[in-house]
Amino acid sequence: MTIQRINPGKRMSDICIHNQTAYWAEVPENLHSDIAIQTADLLSLAETTLAQFGADKSALLSATIYLKDRTLFDGFNLIWDAWLPEGQAPVRACIIAELVNPQMLVEIVFTAAANN
Repeated sequence: MTIQRINPGKRMSDICIHNQTAYWAEVPENLHSDIAIQTADLLSLAETTLAQFGADKSALLSATIYLKDRTLFDGFNLIWDAWLPEGQAPVRACIIAELVNPQMLVEIVFTAAANN
């Protein structure tokens, strides 16, 4: 069994790849903004991560979305729906959760097909 760990640390790796499937999480960098900006920021980071293993948004298999509260759901979906390629939506779950940083409104755990 081969597992590729990209930027491994003591607590976590940026990306883990096994059997041509990549696993990773993204959090927004701009925490002093609304759900639209935090979501756009996070999804931009996800595109950069996808490129690191030779993939793009069409390779997404699943997304587990953690939102700080229910009032953010519609605002999140506006950005999410515009970001995804037509007909390429991954399996998705959306969970309301208390996130570790109180300024963070969204976090997403992704799984995608990897090209390497």
